[in-house]
Amino acid sequence: MVSVLSPTEVKLPDGSSVEFANLDIAATAPCLDVVAAAVADLLPWYGSVHRGAGALARRSTREYEQARETLYEHLGCGPQDTVVFTRNTTDALNLLAHVVPAGTTVVTFDAEHHANLLPWREPVRLGVPRSAAEAVSTLDGALRRLPGPALVAVTAASNVTGELWPIAELAETAHRHGARIAVDAAQLAPHGPVDITALGADYVALSGHKVYAPFGAGVLAGRADWLDAAPPYLSGGGATAAVSSDFTVRWHDGPARHEAGTPNLIGAVALATACRALAEADLTEEHRLVARLRAGIAALPRVEELRLFGPEAPRVGIVSFAVLGRDHDQLSTILGRDHAIGVRTGLFCAHPLTRRLLREATDRLDPAAEPPGAAIRASAGIGTTEEHIDRLLAVLADRT
Repeated sequence: MVSVLSPTEVKLPDGSSVEFANLDIAATAPCLDVVAAAVADLLPWYGSVHRGAGALARRSTREYEQARETLYEHLGCGPQDTVVFTRNTTDALNLLAHVVPAGTTVVTFDAEHHANLLPWREPVRLGVPRSAAEAVSTLDGALRRLPGPALVAVTAASNVTGELWPIAELAETAHRHGARIAVDAAQLAPHGPVDITALGADYVALSGHKVYAPFGAGVLAGRADWLDAAPPYLSGGGATAAVSSDFTVRWHDGPARHEAGTPNLIGAVALATACRALAEADLTEEHRLVARLRAGIAALPRVEELRLFGPEAPRVGIVSFAVLGRDHDQLSTILGRDHAIGVRTGLFCAHPLTRRLLREATDRLDPAAEPPGAAIRASAGIGTTEEHIDRLLAVLADRT
């Protein structure tokens, strides 16, 4: 059974103690116990990667490249693909933006996280679709109008609503028009398989801190040709195959080209360990708890769930909602201070989308009301219990 390291109890202002209800897992997931154990086992052997011939360097290099191989297999990579370790999803997508060939148009949706909105140079931004089918048809129409090569950049699961995007259909559409597709898998990876081949993706990006491996590593995986053709993302040791006396540089091909400097060995091993564990995890209970949370929110008269595609759309363990007539920051403070419930409040690094969904949610409740300036997001995962969900719903019922 997969489990997480987390505080069992926290003190409340009245002096009592209660089990902490971590419902902010979508932002930063706690550490899996097997990940902590793998890190503890490796630390005595920590040394230089790809540098040195001693026992520590040999062990560290072997562990680092085994972690890469684990990610290669876990993500369903093929012979044309490579795996580059990065800091997180944002870093991975910025790396991809760095290597996109000149003359390639990037196409994305206004529904994206900032990490998949802001790195691209002069992208074509498509409107927020109202259904999965509309997302596919909108992309098809946009690619028909483009004169040259394109890269489609899209999320697999919304970090605002948790809804799944039709990645396989979007990939088929992109490839039919000769385009590539990059998938932000940050929110999908903790809740289900991320397989490049099965999805039809050309690139996927994800973060360790979303998949219960909070040690500062992420991954860009996918086709190697653009990565090998571009100048290094960072210039420095490790990326260089040779530097002459006149400072002419020959760069490595492969992952090393974009992994200059001392790599994050601990982060890479933690991420690989987490992915192996998640591949064996039973997430049935998570789905049940999310359904319980959504049903409870739907029963509250002044609370409305944010959604893109409709109430029946498949989703991961994320539920964001608007509360009319309450200050969201104050309410989240009450949840944390008085009830030991951790949630997220704000616009979730997806400001255009969240503001739009807040307006739509308010209209469903009271068209004459002003939409709140922020939403609250509750996210479930490994370690979430039914009592956590019911405690949140009870406070919302009392406070709204």
